[in-house]
Amino acid sequence: MLTIKENIVKICYYYYWVAEQKCILLLQSLISGKLQLQRNKWQDVLVFAGSVTKIVAKLLRKHSSSIIIKTLMNGMRSYLFRTTSKIVALARSGKIYDARKLFDEIPHKDSVAWNAMLTAYSHMGLYQESLSLFGSMIISHSKPDNYSFSAALNACAGASHFRFGATLHALAVVSGYVSSLPVANSLIDMYGKCLLPDDAKKVFDEMSDSSEVTWCSLLFAYANSCRLGRALELFRNMPEKVLIAWNIMIAGHARCGEVEACLHLFKEMCESLCQPDQWTFSALMNACAESMERLYGLMVHGFVIKSGWSSAMEVKNSMLSFFAKLECHEDVMKVFNSFGCLNQVSWNAIIDAHMKLGDTQKAFLAFQQAPERNIVSWTSMIVGYTRNGNGELALCIFLDMARNSVQLDDLVAGAVLHACSILAKLVHGRMVHGCIIRRGLDKYLYVGNSLVNMYAKCGDIEGSRFAFLGILEKDLVSWNSMLFAFGMHGRANEAICLYREMVASGVKPDEVTFTGLLITCSHLGLINEGFAFFQSMSLEFGLSHGMDHVACMVDMLGRGGYVAEARSFAKKYSNTSTARTNSWEVLLGACYAQGDLGTGSFVGEYLKNSEPEKEVGYVLLSNLYCASGQWKEAEIVRKAMKDQGVKKVAGSSWIEIRNEVTSFVSGNNAYPYMADISKILYFLELEMKHNTWLINFDIEGPL
Repeated sequence: MLTIKENIVKICYYYYWVAEQKCILLLQSLISGKLQLQRNKWQDVLVFAGSVTKIVAKLLRKHSSSIIIKTLMNGMRSYLFRTTSKIVALARSGKIYDARKLFDEIPHKDSVAWNAMLTAYSHMGLYQESLSLFGSMIISHSKPDNYSFSAALNACAGASHFRFGATLHALAVVSGYVSSLPVANSLIDMYGKCLLPDDAKKVFDEMSDSSEVTWCSLLFAYANSCRLGRALELFRNMPEKVLIAWNIMIAGHARCGEVEACLHLFKEMCESLCQPDQWTFSALMNACAESMERLYGLMVHGFVIKSGWSSAMEVKNSMLSFFAKLECHEDVMKVFNSFGCLNQVSWNAIIDAHMKLGDTQKAFLAFQQAPERNIVSWTSMIVGYTRNGNGELALCIFLDMARNSVQLDDLVAGAVLHACSILAKLVHGRMVHGCIIRRGLDKYLYVGNSLVNMYAKCGDIEGSRFAFLGILEKDLVSWNSMLFAFGMHGRANEAICLYREMVASGVKPDEVTFTGLLITCSHLGLINEGFAFFQSMSLEFGLSHGMDHVACMVDMLGRGGYVAEARSFAKKYSNTSTARTNSWEVLLGACYAQGDLGTGSFVGEYLKNSEPEKEVGYVLLSNLYCASGQWKEAEIVRKAMKDQGVKKVAGSSWIEIRNEVTSFVSGNNAYPYMADISKILYFLELEMKHNTWLINFDIEGPL
């Protein structure tokens, strides 16, 4: 008896070289009679050669009256249907890898099987896998249909992958599927989530038919991009204002912190007799949290209770986040105790709430108690630990996440890189960078910006530059991050050249850009250049001078030894008490550095009286008196500091050498190489003091 594989070879031989009739007879013998072992298991044959499926399909077209061929085709369809159903069931139960394994075992996949796997990946948030699978579908010469395009476009939308989405758009046009309503809706949604509402509008204008989904997708595109004026205009022109349209408008204004506009829309919604749902109230609570408006939040909370939506899980989660952001411990506990059955979002909200309140232990306990953990749970823990100064624990959580085979995404990558930058752990940062590359996340803008920042703060300026060059579509944050990196490493010329390149490329600088430039000029004594940048802020770009910019200029003048001019500058530009205090703290530091007791004592007394709870004024003034030999006055300042209950936080720093972190704390000289370090610092200080700059400026000139 021939084996199944041998019969396959024989079938193919008969079909291509001998006669179709012999091929049909052999297929018939496989089903009944001669191969009893394989009776009703013809699909085992297909495992060895997908070409048999094509052969049978061609035979059916030529021999449509043949009962055996019809039987085979029906069996094949039944096999594909059962297998595809198993794939869908496995994916829905979270067993995505088992679903893919079963999918790969199908020898000849139809469009339904491809679409099932594409959709499964998209629903699981595995967008890169979905797009990769779509590419495999094209390579295998399987023709995508409207469902294939919709699933792939949804993956592009989820991953904010504009370039792949634009390619799919072109392919849909060539294939003729762009006229399909689901595909057109998916295109609008993709462009909207990629923050390209005008491109979404072009698709909308070319559509011959539309639905509520079409209008709402375009409305979301504008609202998601904070183009609220255009969104409102579109909203007014909608044929019918359905509930989801109201929710999109309220959520859009909430995202931009416009709480009053949200409440106005909510009032208008109620007047139009459109009943709000849990998503409406959730968006309103998020608006109050974004704007930190406690009174409005309490008003909405009261309306939620009266309307009967207070038991809705989405509303409870939003209320928990609102009270946590405002650090209302008692209200957080009240909402927490009102929870009955907790879902995944609820557990994540509880973890986030504890982290925002600074209670990392309770956050970790909630994390441990959660029956399931998704990527948001891990992200909340990593971000929370980093925000609360526990970078080491953030890295530990990341390692646990990797051990649990949780897939890294762009938000987690950015959070972990931030923890590495705070700890200045270059080796760990490079390890995370390797994970990012393997997952294909290095092309994400947020990740690219985080890499620039991490390498700069870990002392690797070339790594920072390399990460910056790897960002394909740079935004203002990218340019600012690299500019700060150059300034941090004393590369003033490169920072200034980068700034000019940024402006030449059409990117308009903001207040942060000039803060970076002024810090760079201050640290390197480039006073003339600093004045030029300070002037160009308002004259060239129409930006207002903030207290950080004024403080940078005061610091710049003070470092250069121009204490009197620094004081005049602080007086001239510090319009508010907060700005004046900020500038005068910097000025007092300059007085200490330059040994200017007259100006320093005046500024120090002002700071002591204006902000008696802050340590800066006391410490600098005491140090200034000590440096001038006025020990009695220094003792009086320290006594006043003690009477106010103000404690000095010990200065500390650390450095990583050969994967080992060494910490230095002010007052602790127990480090074995302290004598050598002190000697090197002494010589460096001498070298810096012997460098002088000739500066020409006019403090009263046009600024």
